[in-house]
Amino acid sequence: MTEDPQTPAWRNFYGRRSGKTLRASQKAYLSEDLESLRPRGITREENPARDPVDPAAIFGNDNPAWLEIGFGGGEHLVHMAATYPGINIIGAEPFINGVAMLLGKIRAAGVTNLAVHPGDVRDLMDVLPDGSISRAFLNYPDPWPKARHHRRRFVTPDYLLPLRRILTPGAEFRVATDIPSYMEQALEEAPKAGFALTAHSGTPWGDWISTRYEQKALREGRVPDYATFRR
Repeated sequence: MTEDPQTPAWRNFYGRRSGKTLRASQKAYLSEDLESLRPRGITREENPARDPVDPAAIFGNDNPAWLEIGFGGGEHLVHMAATYPGINIIGAEPFINGVAMLLGKIRAAGVTNLAVHPGDVRDLMDVLPDGSISRAFLNYPDPWPKARHHRRRFVTPDYLLPLRRILTPGAEFRVATDIPSYMEQALEEAPKAGFALTAHSGTPWGDWISTRYEQKALREGRVPDYATFRR
């Protein structure tokens, strides 16, 4: 695959890469476990030509592949991996503290059908082949509440169009948020990008597990909202 002229060689990244000091156990997870779970050929340093990286090559099998965009502390990602052992799941998260938390949960659960990209999901979407992902999740993404920052949200064409490209026809795209304006933007922008709304309510999916961010929203009096789109 040649370099897409619309894919910039350098991108702005908004958000945190790291937070409070990691515990010794979390540092151990990062040094001992991350390298074996990290898919190769995603970064520009490893793959400057941006050649395709098929999920089958990442996992060593041709099981259907799902993608979680910004997995936070990893509760949902590990839950899905354990619930669906015949599915391969890639999680992308640039916040290293969240990556460390996920690695601890992977150890505890013993799941083996996960891959972890500790970086910007856009780099992953650049190299995944067309129609290679069967389901995608966007759970409690960075809210960017100020109106002038809404362009940084995932539910904009810069993110939604590449996501649509890598999803199989009919693939599900789930969005969970506690920010009303975020869901409003998703409901407006996703159909423009080629996604059909199939469900929208305050009731989560049957296989949902409440995450740390959802629990925080509930404690602070915000109401969770869930939408399902189909590519």
